[in-house]
Amino acid sequence: MKRFISVFLAIIFITCQNTFVFADKNTSNNINIGSKSAVLMDVSSGQVLYEKNCHEKLPPASVTKVMTMLLICEALESGKIKINDEVTISENAASMGGSQIFLEPGEVQTVDNLLKGIAVASANDACVAMAEYIGGSVEEFVDMMNKKAKELKMNDTNFVNTNGLPVENHYTSAYDIGIMSRELLKHEIIEKYLTTWMDNVVVGKKKATIGLANTNKLIKHYNGATGVKTGFTGEAKFCVSASAKRGKTHLIAVILGGQTSKDRFKDATTLLDYGFANYESVKICSKDQKLYTLKLKKADCESVGLVAKDDLGILTKKGESKDFTKKIDVDKNLKLPIKQGTTLGKVKIYKGNKLIGQVDLVSNRDIDKASYLQMLKRLVEDIV
Repeated sequence: MKRFISVFLAIIFITCQNTFVFADKNTSNNINIGSKSAVLMDVSSGQVLYEKNCHEKLPPASVTKVMTMLLICEALESGKIKINDEVTISENAASMGGSQIFLEPGEVQTVDNLLKGIAVASANDACVAMAEYIGGSVEEFVDMMNKKAKELKMNDTNFVNTNGLPVENHYTSAYDIGIMSRELLKHEIIEKYLTTWMDNVVVGKKKATIGLANTNKLIKHYNGATGVKTGFTGEAKFCVSASAKRGKTHLIAVILGGQTSKDRFKDATTLLDYGFANYESVKICSKDQKLYTLKLKKADCESVGLVAKDDLGILTKKGESKDFTKKIDVDKNLKLPIKQGTTLGKVKIYKGNKLIGQVDLVSNRDIDKASYLQMLKRLVEDIV
C-alpha cells in the first residue's frame, strides 16, 4: 500500500483567503428552470452551484460533440495530428444527415476546417471525418470517447456515435456534460473555434463557399460567453452547454430537454446570471507552477520540482469569510525511472474537514536512476 508524506500548511492568506461553498438554498430555490435537467458548475473547481435532475440519463443530441472536440484537441496537443493535416472525406462521413457542411466523398479538408465546422456549425459529417482520421474508424473513436468518459468519471454516460444523431442507448447527463465541458475548456486551442460567431468554409468538388453561423446564440448575446455547444433532436429537445467568463470566474450552465430554443438559452442565462451575481473565483495556482520539491537520493537529480498539472481555483460566496487549509500529499513509494508529467502527488484544499478542491502534482522532468559514480560520490560526501 502506498505511503504518503503529508505536509499540512494551515495558511491564512491576507489577500486571497478562500472558502468552498455550495449555493445558498434559499437563493437557488428561487431560480425557475423550466427545462428537464440542468446544472451550474464552476470551471476551476468543478463545484456544482445549482442542479435540477442533473444525473438523469438523457439523450444529449449534438452536445455529444463536446467529447468529439475534446479528443480532437488531445490528439492535436499530443502531436498525433496537426491542425493543417489533410483529411480525405469518406462516403460514410459524407452521408451524414442533419446539420452539416455538405462534405463530398473524396474531397480533402484540413483538420482546421473540420474542427471549425464542428464547433461553429455542429457539422455531423465533419465529426465522422475526424473520428475516422483519429480513430481509424468511427467504432474505434466511439470506444475512445467512452474510455475518456470513464477516465473523467462520467458515470451517467454511454456514447454510441460521435455526433448525437438519434440512436438507441446513447445518453449522458447534465452533470457529465459539465465535466466534459470543463475538460474541453482547458485546451486553449479550442477557444477561437468555440467563440467564432460567423465564418465560412470552402467545400465540395466545385469549391463552394459555405457560410457558418454559430448555433450557440449566447456567443453573440451574452457578456463573456466562451462556448460550448448546442443540440437538438425530437427526442432530446433543445439542449446547450453554455460557458462564460467574467474576471477570474468561469462558469458552465448545462440545459437538457428545453421545450424551445429560446427556453434553453433563457434557462442557461438565468443560471449564469445567478452564478456571477453570487460567487467569485480566486486562483490558487497555475498550471506548471512549482509547488513542492521532492528529494530522491537514488535519482540522477536529488531534488525534483513537482508542478501543478492544471490551474486550480476556489469558488467563494460573495460576502463570506475566506479561509482554507492546504495539504500536500506526495507518493513516497516511487519506482525509477519516472517520465516527465507523471503524477506523483496532489495538492488538496480544505474548508474545515471538507475537501473543496485539488490538483495533481506532476514531475517537471524525466527522473532516472543515479549512476554508480553518482551514488559513490554522494556516499563519500555523506561520510565527509
